[in-house]
Amino acid sequence: MATYGTESGRSPVKRGVAAVASIAAAVLLLAVGVLSILAGVSAVAADELFVAGPDYILQFSTTTWGWVHIALGALLALAALGLMTGALWARITAVFLAALSIVANFLWAPYYPWWSIVVIALDVVIIWAVSTWRPEQM
Repeated sequence: MATYGTESGRSPVKRGVAAVASIAAAVLLLAVGVLSILAGVSAVAADELFVAGPDYILQFSTTTWGWVHIALGALLALAALGLMTGALWARITAVFLAALSIVANFLWAPYYPWWSIVVIALDVVIIWAVSTWRPEQM
C-alpha cells in the first residue's frame, strides 16, 4: 500500500493548501495595510468625510485617526512583505499588528462602521492563517 504522506504525516495536498493559505495571508495582510493607508489618507485629507456620534467615549480628531491608520498600514505592508519571505519575525509581527489593527478599527468604528467590520474580519482571517501556518512542514 502506497503512502502519500511525509514523515510528519501530512500529504502533499495538505502541504499545498498550507502554502496557498500562507501566501493568501501575506496578500491579505498587504491588502489590509494598503486599505488602512488609504483610509488614513482620506481621513487626513478630508476631515468632513467622517462623522462620529456625539456620545463616543474615545474621541480623537479624524486627522489623528488618519495618521494612526497611515502608520499602522505602513507597518502592516512591511510585515506582509516579510511574511512573503517566510521569515519568523514577520509571522510574529503580522499577528501582533493584525491584533493591533483589530483594536484600532474597533475604535474607528463610530467614524466608518462597515469599513471597520470588514477590516476586522480580514484581520481575524490573517491571524488564523498565520497562526496555523507551519513552514517547516511544507
